[in-house]
Order: sequence, then structure tokens, then C-alpha cells
Amino acid sequence: MTDTAPIALVRALEERALNAWPAHQTVFHRGWVFRLSGGYTKRANSVNALVPGTPFDGVREAAATLYARHGLPTVFRLSPLAPPEADKELADAGYQHFDPSVVLHRPLAGLAKPDGSTTVMPTASDAWLDGFGAANAVALHHRALHRTMVQAIAHPTAFAVQHAQGQAVGFGLAVLERGAVGLYDLAVAPQHRGLGRGQALVEALLHWAADAGATSAYLQVRAQNTPALRLYEGMGFRAAYGYHYRVPGRSL
Repeated sequence: MTDTAPIALVRALEERALNAWPAHQTVFHRGWVFRLSGGYTKRANSVNALVPGTPFDGVREAAATLYARHGLPTVFRLSPLAPPEADKELADAGYQHFDPSVVLHRPLAGLAKPDGSTTVMPTASDAWLDGFGAANAVALHHRALHRTMVQAIAHPTAFAVQHAQGQAVGFGLAVLERGAVGLYDLAVAPQHRGLGRGQALVEALLHWAADAGATSAYLQVRAQNTPALRLYEGMGFRAAYGYHYRVPGRSL
């Protein structure tokens, strides 16, 4: 992984990512935000720093009280905006290091031309939502939460879908804010993976964004997902910074 990007870029991408995946409830606490969404995805149910180097005094205790009230584990997502003492305090308190991830970033100059296999829509259809849920193995009890979160995105969106033999087999979401497009919900049905569908989805969404005025793109991927990292790096994405989660006493 490369060195961490300038803190101004980190903050700008973190703000966009929080906006692109809205939580059902948010509580602001001394430069941190507590996000709650009924337990669907760690991003939408975690504590995140909003201000570079914001103090951590009392944040762990306040978060634990709030998440317990809602029947949720207290999960911390630690980006370069969080002070080093936050990670140390959580480790000392028994919170486990979990799911290290990388934020990738690239300019939109020099895009490859889409192959025409992907349809891009401005809103999520029922077929897109159901198809993504199946392709990404979203639990049935979380699919209503996913639908409401997608429908709550305030900025311009694009929903990509690919078909094979008359069935939707690939899905992707793009959210455009302040000249940068974030890519989310990229999923291909298991039996159709390894055929270039992921790259075609990304290319189509990047072209949509460029046509809409975007000049850069970003996405987030697990650090252990070597095939995805190889794919995105081959498409011109480079590591901007990393983040990880701290979870209470066990992995999620």
C-alpha cells in the first residue's frame, strides 16, 4: 500500500463516503459520528472520526452506551482521521482489529471505452435491488434496510446492471458528489464471476460519472481481496489510504 494521501483528500473522501451510504440514524459527538442502521453493514453501524486528530476522551464509553441502547455491538471504523490513541485504547480494552480495507482513487482521464454490455439507470428498480441482494447474499431480513438506505442517498446516483441469458447477473452503484464518484454495491452472481463482468460494470459507471462532470473516482475494497485489488489497479486505481475496524471481543 502507498503512503497515506494528504489529510485534506482523506477527509474529502471520508465525507463523500458517509454521504453515499447514509445511516438511518446519526449522532454527532465531539468530532465523531455514531451511525446506526439496524445492523446492516459495518459502515452504516460504526463510529467514525470526522475531524483530523479529534480527541478520543470518553468516546468509547459514550458509544458503548448508545449502541447498547439500540441492541447493536459498538464497532469503530478507524481511518487516518482518527488519532492514534483511539486505536490503542480500543486494543487495550479488548476490541479486535478487523477487516482492514483500502480506499482506492484515480483520475477519470483516459478511460477505457465501455463494451456496451452494461445498462445504467438513475434509480434502483425492484429488479436491481432483488438481484443485488441475491448476488451479494444479503440476508432476507436486511433487504428492506438496504432498500431504504439506497433510496435515502441524496446525491446523483447511477445503478448498473448486466444481463446474461435473459437474467441480471451483475450490479453496481455509483454516487456523484463534488466532482468525485464513489463506487459501491459492486456484485456479480457467483456463477458469472471471472468473466470480466466486474470490470465492465466499473467502466460503465466511470463513463456515466465522467459524462456527468466527475473528474475522479474512488472505491473501497478489503485489503485481503487480492483479485479485486489486482483488477482495480489494472484499471488505474491507486491506494490513497487504509482503514480498519475495531470490534468488541469478536469478529463480525
